[in-house]
Amino acid sequence: MAKKLHLNAFLMSTGHHEASWRLPESDPHAGTSLAHFTRLAQTAERGKFDSVFFADSPVLFGSVGRRPVGAVEPTVLLAALAAATEQIGLIATASTSYNSPYNLARRFASIDHLSGGRAGWNVVTTAGADAARNFGLEDQPLHRARYERAAEFLEVAFKLWDSWDDDAVLADKAAGVWADAERVRAVDHAGEHFSVRGPLDVPRSPQGRPVIVQAGSSEDGKVLAAWYAEAVFTAQQTLEEAQAFYNDLKVRTAVVGRNPEGIKILPGIVPVLGGTVAEALRRERELDELIRPEYARNELAKTLRVAPEDLPLDRELPADLPDEDEIEGAKSRYTLIVALARRERLTVRELIGRLGGGRGHRTLAGTPEQVADEIESWFLGGAADGFNIMAAALPSGLEEFVDHVVPLLQARGLFREEYTGSTLREHYGLPRPANQYEAGRLAGV
Repeated sequence: MAKKLHLNAFLMSTGHHEASWRLPESDPHAGTSLAHFTRLAQTAERGKFDSVFFADSPVLFGSVGRRPVGAVEPTVLLAALAAATEQIGLIATASTSYNSPYNLARRFASIDHLSGGRAGWNVVTTAGADAARNFGLEDQPLHRARYERAAEFLEVAFKLWDSWDDDAVLADKAAGVWADAERVRAVDHAGEHFSVRGPLDVPRSPQGRPVIVQAGSSEDGKVLAAWYAEAVFTAQQTLEEAQAFYNDLKVRTAVVGRNPEGIKILPGIVPVLGGTVAEALRRERELDELIRPEYARNELAKTLRVAPEDLPLDRELPADLPDEDEIEGAKSRYTLIVALARRERLTVRELIGRLGGGRGHRTLAGTPEQVADEIESWFLGGAADGFNIMAAALPSGLEEFVDHVVPLLQARGLFREEYTGSTLREHYGLPRPANQYEAGRLAGV
């Protein structure tokens, strides 16, 4: 069977373009509307997407004057969407820096049960001093320290998800035994960051554990992904950059003893569709013209660690920006933005327009055929296993993609016409992980 690409719908209130909320048809309150997200999830499921995905940060992110930034906690939203959908995967972001392993493992195991095995966890370490100050810290932990904590956090979560054997629940009414206590165990983890007794208070879930997703492309991020991730959400602007990242991460995964096919690499793309190229470019231009440059420049200045007045709108970026090694948060996104601006010699105003659609993800403005061509080129060219679809405006952008691009991908034999499994692991072609403790019990150890 020919390899099929994977499509995730990355959902964000009125869309990924920062000015999408200003469109006449947009609902500025969509970010807290269950009906809005239910419609989007059902649209993605109609398009046979692998999953819907929600980003998150435990801090008010960005300027409230610039775009809608208030958002509901995504694992709560996943629980609601589990009841409104049947087959599509459900992925939420949660931070290892500002959660505890027990509570988060319990939450995702619960979602996996409630959804029948469709849960995924996007593991992030959360950059920024503002988030740290919401949890009693004066500043964010160092980049390396956050990733070391994340690795141990995942190890603890894996132990907790495996603290119940698959056959622990007997439900033997005649004998009056609900579960075999010998098949439920404490994990007794004692490490540098966590001390956790266990066991989890939720039986092992349908997928064994949720699909682990990772969304960082720094050196530390790639190390974490090689060891633990089963899908990686990333951002690249060119085919060559995407191919290099793809090959690097597949090799790293093999080096640590994992099957490279067990990690799916999914760059984000922001499609802006039109019946003609001129129509697509007009739609893109209309969105860009709605950007408030004074807000956007302030956010860009924060990312680049410079003062806003050092970024005149009609000049290129200053030559003396900090090196990536000096950046303690969002290293890979910093590098991507600077490289994009330098490579194309963009003014600050032009760079703001390019970032307005997808914060560094590649924007594709064109006809459905052109967008399908680009997806096919990257997929067959060894640059991606699939894509995170980041519609510029919602719900219209997702509906247009499902109605006009997905059928083209299906006709080319690149994408499924029907779901062939019921869990997110099955959608991704991933095996159900073995219980790290159960093998010893079955062997009599």
